[in-house]
Amino acid sequence: MMQHQQALGTILSREGGKVLAEGLGEIAGSAGFLDWYAGEAERVYGDIIGGPRHGVQTTVLKEPIGVVGIVTPWNFPSSMITRGVGGALAAGCTVVLKPSELTPYSALVLAQLAEEAGVPPGVFNIVTGDAPAIGKAFTDSFDVRKISFTGSTRVGKLLYAAAAETTKKLGLELGGNAPFIVFDNADLDRAATGLILAKFRNSGQTCICTNRAFVHAAVYDRFMAIFLDKVKALKQGNALDPTVQVGALSTQMAVDSMAAIVKDATEKGATVAAGGKAVTVDGKGYFFEPTVLTNVDHATMRCCQSETFGPVVPVVKFETEEEVLQLANSTRSGLAAYFYSGDYRQQHRVMRALQYGMVGVNESLISTPVAPFGGVKDSGLGRDGSKYGIEAFLDIKYCCVSTV
Repeated sequence: MMQHQQALGTILSREGGKVLAEGLGEIAGSAGFLDWYAGEAERVYGDIIGGPRHGVQTTVLKEPIGVVGIVTPWNFPSSMITRGVGGALAAGCTVVLKPSELTPYSALVLAQLAEEAGVPPGVFNIVTGDAPAIGKAFTDSFDVRKISFTGSTRVGKLLYAAAAETTKKLGLELGGNAPFIVFDNADLDRAATGLILAKFRNSGQTCICTNRAFVHAAVYDRFMAIFLDKVKALKQGNALDPTVQVGALSTQMAVDSMAAIVKDATEKGATVAAGGKAVTVDGKGYFFEPTVLTNVDHATMRCCQSETFGPVVPVVKFETEEEVLQLANSTRSGLAAYFYSGDYRQQHRVMRALQYGMVGVNESLISTPVAPFGGVKDSGLGRDGSKYGIEAFLDIKYCCVSTV
């Protein structure tokens, strides 16, 4: 993959609208997952346990679960594949991958490279086409022993219910509603830069991107001045322009959704502090300005109560740690959360109190091959990445052996 990084990154940017620098970074990250899994595969061990009586040995084996159906989204069309497929192959499974219909070429070229690298025919397979029909084939087949799905909570729950008939394992990475908290003791410039990365990377179209920002009242004005300057300095445009920082959205439907979210907020009293409207680049493309909303009512506005999945961020003022934790946790989603604090005790207190599968503490880029990626509550089941990402594709077999 790294030998073809430029070509792969360009394909990714062309079909998905991701700016080229991020596309190239995604290819490097995708290769990192494969490299990690290749090494970790050698460290998949069972156990030998003392038997219940003399002459009996208890052995625990870990075996590949079998055929795995994997469904990946369009927003990270390369890394979502290697993060799941890499773990399955490292465990010894075979894979049938259904990529997003919006970004199929990133998947197909990876399959071609896998074949060139020596992956045997029939081990890594790709099927494109009608998503409901393919999903039904996965859920109905007894040969498919696990489904790994990344996408909406609604579809994930449908797969969860349908898979019960064939009693198969599921790995689900579903929607998020990530809070980003700035405490009064935080480094404000660092926090503002972190919020830019956590919100506007891939134009806000990531499952772990910030959905709601909370800023302590004591530093609210100072933070907002820094943050708004950074937002207004972002360059939006053609993804293949190396100076561009914010690219296009995936579809016109996504643009319309951003406009509806902003309209809902302003009609209920919010203020547009930056951006707020759809734009065109060279007369074309699905672009929406990086947008900041203030004077936000967290309880009633769509921008806080549902996943935005675009470049719109509401900023809410808070007074106490207890208050912001209640707001941050007041959602059925539980994928990722972020907070910036200069107090060591507060860092440990808050990271334990946040009801999320992943927490960034003074850090906004949290995805790495060595750590388990996944959420709690309505954000899914299971983990990808790390040693847990291989174990998700293994069955455990217990053998009781008489040695006399």
